[in-house]
Amino acid sequence: MFEQLVEIIVNYVEVKKEDIKPESRFMEDLGFTSFDFMSMLGEIEDTLDVEIDQEEAANIRTIQEAADYLSSIS
Repeated sequence: MFEQLVEIIVNYVEVKKEDIKPESRFMEDLGFTSFDFMSMLGEIEDTLDVEIDQEEAANIRTIQEAADYLSSIS
C-alpha cells in the first residue's frame, strides 16, 4: 500500500520518491495544500476503488497513517 501511495503522491507535489518516508507528513513535510490533499484522495478512491470517509481523512497526517487506513477499508 505504501508504494502505491508514493506513486500517487509524486503526481501532486515536487518530491522525489526516495524522499517519501512512512513518517512523512502530507502538509508539513511534503508541501501538500488542502486542495492537493483532497484531489489526491479522489484519485486514491478511483484507483483503489474505495470510499474514503472525509472525517477519517481529516485525521490522517502521515503516509503511514494513510496506508494503514486504506488497508483497513480495502
